[in-house]
Amino acid sequence: MSNADPAPDEVDCRASRFAGVLQAREVPLGGPRAMRVRRTLPARQRSMIGAWCFADHYGPHDVADAAGMDVPPHPHTGLQTVSWLFQGEIEHRDSAGVHAMVRPGELNLMTAGAGICHSEVSTPAATTLHGVQLWVALPDSDRHTGRDFAHHVPEPAAVDAATLRVFLGELAGSRSPVRTFTPLLGAQVDIHPRATLRVDVDPAFEHGILLDDGDVEVGGTVLQRADLAYQSPGWDRLEIVNRGAAPARLILLGGPPFPESLLMWWNFVGRSHDEIAEYRAQWQAGDDRFGAVTGYRGAVPRLPAPGLPNARLKPRER
Repeated sequence: MSNADPAPDEVDCRASRFAGVLQAREVPLGGPRAMRVRRTLPARQRSMIGAWCFADHYGPHDVADAAGMDVPPHPHTGLQTVSWLFQGEIEHRDSAGVHAMVRPGELNLMTAGAGICHSEVSTPAATTLHGVQLWVALPDSDRHTGRDFAHHVPEPAAVDAATLRVFLGELAGSRSPVRTFTPLLGAQVDIHPRATLRVDVDPAFEHGILLDDGDVEVGGTVLQRADLAYQSPGWDRLEIVNRGAAPARLILLGGPPFPESLLMWWNFVGRSHDEIAEYRAQWQAGDDRFGAVTGYRGAVPRLPAPGLPNARLKPRER
């Protein structure tokens, strides 16, 4: 998914002392009539959880008689995109030649590496769109790797008070075979009504709990939909309370604190202003760095990059 903000902020992604609950802000996915999404990462208070550097939550949107998702070809560098649906179907095409469908409960992980472009369009079979789009920053040693794509359907695993679908990393005996460039955890967690999930986690990881649906409490704080609760490293157990009479659903993210400082602007992850400016210029010029998407039939053949701000992009000190 693209960050379609017409004037995106530069974000200095580094460790932060913030250890509370991030509340989502609504942003349009495209123009003024576009589908709106709820964005929690990056935020001014905290820009990353492990290598997770971007989190959008959207839906449920009724798109049976309305415009759904139509994101023209757009570029990425230095990251991986994670698409995870609760409802709907999205057609993915990218410049590595991959044509795939994103469906509920199925991981689609695209590696941009040195550069890729892709499009995302909801299909006529999708009457409702509901899911999350996540980005993972690549470490400096691997950020110029080649384009890649992985698909995985995790088996649901029952624990005492919940059902887990671990799409990246390992949790409670479930392990994803999908390769990542830094240690990561990504899982859908469905907690039984009026139940408390207590699960062992890696104490070297920081964790984020993104609420999709339900009456959930974490660390004494009741979450609202799309809130992202943070748990710092040093804890070997995670406790989540479903206070409601219906099942609760959330996305659990984790990883060790990312040791590098990086700069994120629009759809690019880099390390400096000059690097980001070069990526933008190459995309606008149709450079081979990003390749081309074949088969996309939208009204706009490719998404133009917004203009750079009238100042050098620089780290924002906390």
